[in-house]
Amino acid sequence: MTLHITINDLTAPDIAALLQQHVDDMRATSPPDSKHALDLGGLRTPDITLWTAHDGPHLVGCAALKHHDPTTAEIKSMRTATTAQRRGVATTLLQHLITEARHRHYTDLYLETGTADYFAPARALYQRFGFQTCPPFADYRPDPHSTHMHLTL
Repeated sequence: MTLHITINDLTAPDIAALLQQHVDDMRATSPPDSKHALDLGGLRTPDITLWTAHDGPHLVGCAALKHHDPTTAEIKSMRTATTAQRRGVATTLLQHLITEARHRHYTDLYLETGTADYFAPARALYQRFGFQTCPPFADYRPDPHSTHMHLTL
């Protein structure tokens, strides 16, 4: 698989469908007060940049960076298409986000993910890249259904 990663303007039907699947899965696996996945409208803000990964014409994943302040960003909306899982899409997107965060001179990169077994592969991926669990950050509050993670860049 050869991935082409580009900034996405969130107007194409394929990204809308992938993000809706992401939100639907988060609703199915997390209690309502613990669901922090952003829908299409939530991603259309000036402080968020979303990238998509394509294998040829096929959308296979997406990931976003949310700017918090000059030194801090958060990973949002990491998603691999069901048809592309276990093929390195998430790894490639995460490498891209870390590189971009460094290019933007962030020193701290955060994320929030779930504690349920469903999220175990995501937590393992982040740990492989050096992310460590941390207290809640930004507007997050302590929640038994959330794991907060941090990487010093």
